[in-house]
Amino acid sequence: MEQNISLDIRALLTHLDESGLLRKIPGQLALDYEAAWHIQQAQPYPVALDTPNGKVVANLLAKRENLSLVLGGGSDAEIYTRVARAMENPTSIRILEKPSLKETSVDLYKLPILKFFEKDAGRYITSGIFIAKDPETGAVNASIHRALVLDEENLAVRLVPRHLYQIHRKAEARGRNLPAAILIGAPPIMYLAAAMSPPFGVYEAEVANTLVNGALRGTDSFLEGVALPIPTEIIITGEFVAGKRVDEGPFVDILGTYDIVRKEPVFHVESISVRQDYLYYTILPSGYEHLLLMGFPREVAIYTVASKTAPGIKKVRLTPGGGGWLHAVISMEKTIEGDPKNVIMAAFAAHPSLKSVVVVDTDIDPDNPQDVEWALATRMQPDEDVIIIRGARGSSLDPSADQETLQTSKIGIDATRPLHKNPELFRKAKIPHPE
Repeated sequence: MEQNISLDIRALLTHLDESGLLRKIPGQLALDYEAAWHIQQAQPYPVALDTPNGKVVANLLAKRENLSLVLGGGSDAEIYTRVARAMENPTSIRILEKPSLKETSVDLYKLPILKFFEKDAGRYITSGIFIAKDPETGAVNASIHRALVLDEENLAVRLVPRHLYQIHRKAEARGRNLPAAILIGAPPIMYLAAAMSPPFGVYEAEVANTLVNGALRGTDSFLEGVALPIPTEIIITGEFVAGKRVDEGPFVDILGTYDIVRKEPVFHVESISVRQDYLYYTILPSGYEHLLLMGFPREVAIYTVASKTAPGIKKVRLTPGGGGWLHAVISMEKTIEGDPKNVIMAAFAAHPSLKSVVVVDTDIDPDNPQDVEWALATRMQPDEDVIIIRGARGSSLDPSADQETLQTSKIGIDATRPLHKNPELFRKAKIPHPE
């Protein structure tokens, strides 16, 4: 059962429903704003709702417990280690000959694609996993990108300067369109893998396959020579049109602010195939699910690097208040003074967009902002425990940074208990549980 949860979005939805977590919104909701409002209000609980164009589900991975379930469970350290090893040991996907999808009319307006915020440029696909093959090396990449609906057959796709961006540039340099597929409602494990950043040339679907012990299945019926993970609710195929750019944005990014308008590539849709009674999975921009999918892979990176710097790292949290991107809280078992400062510097190296790091003891819950603030109040001295780094490269998402150079200042805080002091001075009082 648990592996099915990782392999099929419907199995995950059924599990959440049977666990009493799924929120079902009555009535038929408008695609513009109304559906998004209910998704936002339901957070962090998963939600299912109806629209004039079909069924929509969201918030499926908005709780860390659900993410852990999809990854097979275990302690934070165990999950971080498992994910890091999977990125180093991808597993090929077994091909199924006949995927259970049916081709439908090529009309994006018939899909229940939502408009979320008042200043959005239009309706956006936010859960699309784009899969394409490098025209030079044959390497395959899978990554999540937002896509603005331009008309029935065309999308404007935001490509940040990472792997798909590089692949697209290579195709354009040869004067060629770039064939690609978009997966919506893919196996849940694929959303975690597609949000990761393994080395270029490692296919994220094969990382996902390692995480489910080789149980992931694929089809090569939609993109030549590429195994697309199935079951997937919707598969869209088409091409990035060489040399064609249009305005994309404004649109809300991870910090809940509007990203700027840019010229971005156009993706021309050639086919749309769906499962019977398909579910349209969407991700609320700047919502808990967005933050967790973006932040979790960076937590893995921070844990991996920081653990080589100092022992005893237990949890890494990119906090919701920091957009799942700019602020981190790390809990560790400190045995040597100075180790927290090394961990702070390791975290900045592992995730260069990071702006603030707080290191706490293991009796502090990094998911509880009040607990973290209590550690700052009782265990930190500003003149001894604060590191300020000036003129470092930060994140383009941070509006307070220099938007031309992307330079920013960074702060690291050691909020762990001083080892030379009596530990009883720092222990929280507890009321005994009644017999």
